[in-house]
Amino acid sequence: MAEFTMPSLGADMDEGTLLEWLVGPGDLVHKGDPVAVVETAKSTIEVECFETGTLTELLVAPGTTVPVGTPLALIGPTAEKAEERRPVRHVPKKGKPTAPAKPAAPPETAPVPVPPVPSAARQRAHIEAGPLVRHFAEQSGVALETLHGSGPGGRVTRADVQEAAAARAAPGPPRVRATPLARRLAAELGVDLTTVRGTGKESAVRAADVRRAAPGPAAPASPAPATPVRPSVARPSAARPSEDRAAAMRQAIAGLMSRANRDIPHYYLSTTVDMAAAMNWLHEHNRQSPVGERLLPVALLIKAAALAAREVPELNGFWTDDHFSAGEGVHLGVAVSLRGGGLVAPAMRHADTLALPQLMAALKDLVTRARTGRLRGSEVSDATITVTNLGEQGVETVFGVIYPPQVALVGFGRVVDRPCAVDGLLGVRPVVTATLSADHRATDGAVGARYLTAVARLLQNPEQL
Repeated sequence: MAEFTMPSLGADMDEGTLLEWLVGPGDLVHKGDPVAVVETAKSTIEVECFETGTLTELLVAPGTTVPVGTPLALIGPTAEKAEERRPVRHVPKKGKPTAPAKPAAPPETAPVPVPPVPSAARQRAHIEAGPLVRHFAEQSGVALETLHGSGPGGRVTRADVQEAAAARAAPGPPRVRATPLARRLAAELGVDLTTVRGTGKESAVRAADVRRAAPGPAAPASPAPATPVRPSVARPSAARPSEDRAAAMRQAIAGLMSRANRDIPHYYLSTTVDMAAAMNWLHEHNRQSPVGERLLPVALLIKAAALAAREVPELNGFWTDDHFSAGEGVHLGVAVSLRGGGLVAPAMRHADTLALPQLMAALKDLVTRARTGRLRGSEVSDATITVTNLGEQGVETVFGVIYPPQVALVGFGRVVDRPCAVDGLLGVRPVVTATLSADHRATDGAVGARYLTAVARLLQNPEQL
């Protein structure tokens, strides 16, 4: 039996508030699946599971604040693993021929056969659902191909099947799409779900939506009898208003940056990069590409920063326990300003391996989910080096503060036209200022200079990006 615990989602996180469960007891979960929504001082994050198995018990109720490391749920083995009981084979002694073993007699009570997957589901390979959910759907008379899964990657969950079964049984029009927790909260708080605007997948109403729509302060939901809460590790906390969350985020950022400035011996470098070749290449690429594959200058800047980090790995990693640990891959943190105020820097994993169109699409998706509170836990804790780009804000130069335990932060300003001498002739060319803030405990100026030189070389040879 494994414990699913409140993860640490950043160097400044000591506790988190469980806002919503995305799964329930009996659901099959896989490693990497989002299973809960957690609110930290800086953002709302979907937390992934670190084990594969069957969720057996929920230990913490939504609306509860607990310290990092607190068990939130218990995960048992999957049905398949539980049934794996291979008989021990007896190896015959050497030199003594043995007759073939007789097949074992069948047991008096045959095992219960696994319910077959409906033929329609077999034909529709893209329907994602676990064996327990498929079994439940067959028992409920619900065809999986008619459902829009609310799980990760469109995966059909037990809640989706329950909602479809209830809609079939209930007279009149189908019910509003909502999570089971949201329905229970709506009943407790007297909220009409038809008046609530859903922010979940397929516009489904989530528990947080119900709390916002509730008249007056919303009390945290009480756990169901089957999902006991451990009172020794939990303290109730209602969802905070957006103003309080913004203030808390600013406070958390201020505290972390104060510690970073105090504890990290920064050094700063900058260089001006000629962007003429990059902008010409970009214009030609966009002229020949469909609208959906066109690029913005930021894609070139981010890819150059990622490739340079691969070339200079001394800046791609973490300072922990008084020594540097290189990152396992270039997971580029991208600073994103939030509409309500504040800043997050989720990671674009293996950014150095992404083709430019893929990187552009990944960046758009990351920014959208960051601003709608749908980031994954791994995205806010895995960054090995961070990039901040304030060019769209009109800033030409930015020197950032390192996000611990990382050891470097790269800054890009706006691409501007400036007079400069090229091959002895004066002309006007597009340029960008690239900066580096680095940790002097891990590297020195010579290493930082190599990094910025690599960034400039890559941007001046865009075909290498």
